[in-house]
Amino acid sequence: MDDMNDEPRWLDDTEQRAWLSLLAVVLVGFPELERTFRPHGLVHVEYGLLAALSNVEDGLRLSDLAGQMNMSPSRLSHRMRKLVDLGYVEISGDACDGRVSIARITQAGRRFAEQVAPAHVADVRRLIFDHLDREQTEALADALGAVAGKLGDTCPGAPKGLRPVHD
Repeated sequence: MDDMNDEPRWLDDTEQRAWLSLLAVVLVGFPELERTFRPHGLVHVEYGLLAALSNVEDGLRLSDLAGQMNMSPSRLSHRMRKLVDLGYVEISGDACDGRVSIARITQAGRRFAEQVAPAHVADVRRLIFDHLDREQTEALADALGAVAGKLGDTCPGAPKGLRPVHD
């Protein structure tokens, strides 16, 4: 709002319903998804990092990984330290550019991700997609993709639109 006297753009009934439903997914669904990782001492974002690294054979530059995961360098550093300590990820310098660090998933990390992936995808299906038909899933993907793309545009270092991580 440019002026303190401008009337707020209140949500209409459909927008309100969408917003409250999204909040329910975030506040109830995401904690439910975390239960898959909790026994292993991880949270969903750390599994997401492993999934992202498992999709690339030669590893990823930490700056690229931070952008792909929409994370600040300091948050990424904290999460990576934990994954390195667990033996799931290794970080090394780039042979061509000593200023660059490359993260690679280890065999232990790959085994862990492969072990947890079936339970994770079952949870995602149970919580989200089992309640939707194909048309609803496509509409959800389109709508959330539009929002995520704009969110990615506002994050420094993030690629144009957030790239999905396939678990």
